[in-house]
Amino acid sequence: MPVARTRSVALLGLAGSIVEVEADLSSQLPGISIIGLPDAALAEARERVRSAATNAGCPLPQRKLTVNLSPAALPKHGSGFDLAIAIACLAAAGEVSVESVDRVVHLGELGLDGRLRPIDGILPAVLAASRAGHDTVMVPSANAAEAALVPGVEVIGVASLLEAAIRHGGEYEERPVEPVPASMRADDGEYAPGDLADVAGNDDAVDALLTAAAGGHHVYFLGPPGAGKTMLASRLPGILPDLAPDAALEVSSIRSLAGRSVGDALSVRPPFEAPHHTATAAAIVGGGSRLIRPGAASRASHGVLFLDEAPEFPSAVLDVLRQPLESGTISIHRANSVASFPARFQLVVAANPCPCGNHGLTSLDCTCTPIMRRRYLGRISGPLLDRIDLQIWVPRITAAGLRLAAERPGLSSAEARARVVAARDIARDRLTGTPWRTNAEMPGPWMRGPGRLHPGGRASAAADRALELGGITMRGYDRVLKTAWTLADLEGATVPTREHVGHALFMRKGFDL
Repeated sequence: MPVARTRSVALLGLAGSIVEVEADLSSQLPGISIIGLPDAALAEARERVRSAATNAGCPLPQRKLTVNLSPAALPKHGSGFDLAIAIACLAAAGEVSVESVDRVVHLGELGLDGRLRPIDGILPAVLAASRAGHDTVMVPSANAAEAALVPGVEVIGVASLLEAAIRHGGEYEERPVEPVPASMRADDGEYAPGDLADVAGNDDAVDALLTAAAGGHHVYFLGPPGAGKTMLASRLPGILPDLAPDAALEVSSIRSLAGRSVGDALSVRPPFEAPHHTATAAAIVGGGSRLIRPGAASRASHGVLFLDEAPEFPSAVLDVLRQPLESGTISIHRANSVASFPARFQLVVAANPCPCGNHGLTSLDCTCTPIMRRRYLGRISGPLLDRIDLQIWVPRITAAGLRLAAERPGLSSAEARARVVAARDIARDRLTGTPWRTNAEMPGPWMRGPGRLHPGGRASAAADRALELGGITMRGYDRVLKTAWTLADLEGATVPTREHVGHALFMRKGFDL
């Protein structure tokens, strides 16, 4: 028989490469040899494939089978190549149609009983196959709904290797098989934020949250325990607009790669990630010795990354976010590969003013010395703070403030989202013809130069003075102007005024401890 070929997909980060799976049958001692830089899990496919084929009712011939994964220099990881290897071997033996298997991309792991088990990363793998020009994929039944989210691709869901062989023209007797169900995890559910109207008082903090949502700005809440910092941060996803189709597909691809459930439809709501302060740098940005997984920063892409009790995070962990905040991507380097993940998230940082949390309160005494307070807040480095647009003091609400809040209901999430969507529409129209959609994404040099978006004159006098006196850096100066544009968009103004720039400067330097 000639060499039989089919195809599968090797994932490196979110990027997928088509792998040609070739099988050759020779008259030597029985065995299966897999070449082409497989990892340990893939090398074990020799035993899985032969046992699965025998138990499924479509045994492989008792001859030598050589399987080549091309390109040979590309690292291949995991068990998702099992189905492609088994089908290529059956085609080389003449049991199924060589032409049929050559037209289909195969993805799936085999169990010893011949059933197909679902794999992680099926959505980015099918998306990579579609972008490479392939329009038909065969996947495990449990992954079929997820694979069908990619438009323009015919998805064939099969429960077992026997069913796959019959679909490719194999003359076998059909056997009823119970499909392997998709496994559900505790964190598979979509985040459901509370309503912004639940926040009592703290008008400045709510205003900052609305500004952050409208312009895509990062925000830092500082205040004593019980002031409502966590409540404010958890409301941010609820006032963000729905995701665009390409962003929703990217978010779902990251969820799939991370082993989380995607469901039967793309989620259009922004994700929310809140890692514990014991998280490592690898847990934040992603990593892994062989199969590189996305971290919390990538899973929060197009959504919110919330770091509660930020000074409790190790400084080295916080500082790994500095580069993603600028570039919007995370690149993880290994000896033989580089994996890239999107990381265009909104960062929300919350912290107490000191270890005891009582600094700045008139009713309670702070037991921390000035050097303890400086050391505590100093764990959030200056370069990281310089990348955060809004820095807001959140005080505790008083009894009088609580009564006033009850008499005057606050802004609901639905009302806030409507204002955010309107402001983002204004910014998007202004940025038509550029790769940016929000004010926070605008590069400073472009804004001050070709974009002609510098307010100039008296409007930017306060920011100019702060820059001249060293109160803000050049990066901070640009971020103040971007925030001023967001404030103008929220009010429907055509250009930022002196009041907008002053308000933006206040929200950037809203406290001084």
